[in-house]
Amino acid sequence: MINISRLWSGIEQPADHLRYGLQAAVGRAPASSRARKPIVVWNITRTCNLRCVHCYADAHAKTYPGELTLEQCNAVIDDLSDYGANALLLSGGEPLLHPHLQNILERATARGLKVTISTNGTRITPEWARRFKDFGVAYVGISLDGIGSVHDQFRGVTGAFDAAIRGFRLCEQVGQKIGLRLTLTRNNVQSLSQILDYIENEGIPRVCFYHLVPTGRGVDVAALTPEESRAALDMLLERAAAWHAVGSTRELLTVTQPADGVYILLRQIREGKREAAAQTLRLLTWNGGGANSSGRGIANIDTQGNIHPDQFWQQVTLGNVKKEPLSRVWEASLSPSAAQLRELRGSDEPAERQRRLSGPCATCRHFALCGGGYRTRAAIANGHWFGSDPACYLTDEERQTPISAGDVAAE
Repeated sequence: MINISRLWSGIEQPADHLRYGLQAAVGRAPASSRARKPIVVWNITRTCNLRCVHCYADAHAKTYPGELTLEQCNAVIDDLSDYGANALLLSGGEPLLHPHLQNILERATARGLKVTISTNGTRITPEWARRFKDFGVAYVGISLDGIGSVHDQFRGVTGAFDAAIRGFRLCEQVGQKIGLRLTLTRNNVQSLSQILDYIENEGIPRVCFYHLVPTGRGVDVAALTPEESRAALDMLLERAAAWHAVGSTRELLTVTQPADGVYILLRQIREGKREAAAQTLRLLTWNGGGANSSGRGIANIDTQGNIHPDQFWQQVTLGNVKKEPLSRVWEASLSPSAAQLRELRGSDEPAERQRRLSGPCATCRHFALCGGGYRTRAAIANGHWFGSDPACYLTDEERQTPISAGDVAAE
């Protein structure tokens, strides 16, 4: 995750300690990015009331056998709490359709887990909004893919946009922290300016833009071209600067593309922003990008209890919580999955990890900052873990542009 508000505008954010090793009001920084306990994305159900064209879970409005019982869910929660997982993100399908969601929220928050909900927003009622607030849910993220009919077309149901915004407003009314999640594709990138206008005009405090990961139904969705990705990020940077100029502290983030951080750094250098570039370089170096994400800083539990490197990489199974707790699997030396997980994580040294790769990532000068892009997308595209991320939009010249001491201000 790249926090544009932090890197481009210098605005302090609550999760700085986890992303960049900075002390924050809500927590103390881990010793290193590789020492972080994972954020666990848990797909608690595959059932969904919408038919989103880019759904990585290929979810439908039906019941799926084999999903975890309440007793098994409780065991997962207790294990993650004892393990000290950084956060628990409940997703689906549509999590509000899970028959035991209230029990899950109550137990997870009582056990001290930082709980986030990823929802399409259409099933949020006044009662659910109040429960989120009362249970202490840290954040509710509502998925949006455009304004009005554009969103409805993505979601496959007329009226989905109005229902999602109604859910957003219900959470807002009770003081529940909330924001929007959007996936950038060729079908909605032309509406990006309109989307940003809407976010600004409606006072939405947090927005995450995901770069498409072509899995599930998303394999049939057109990803952005490199030129479109660059133009989209330039627009996000321009809007972030405009918001900062008027005193807005809105969080603007991108997800599933660590190259965004390198692009920001190179732009800061080109524009002579030496102090900002020095800060960005330091933060990206600590973070390590994709090398410290999937399979290390991110874990996924699917609806059947299978453990994966992240929610998009469900072709690789590391264990199953019905048989073995996630904490044991993640501590690779204790788990039967040790060899596979060690192979995925690789060496702690960026240069050694990079020598294992092929394609543009293998020779990129910025590997230590980016970690080879989003490893899941690289694995899907190449059929193995050690290819290059096909969605990297940096030019060959940018990949080979060295960063000198003269490019950044002295610390």
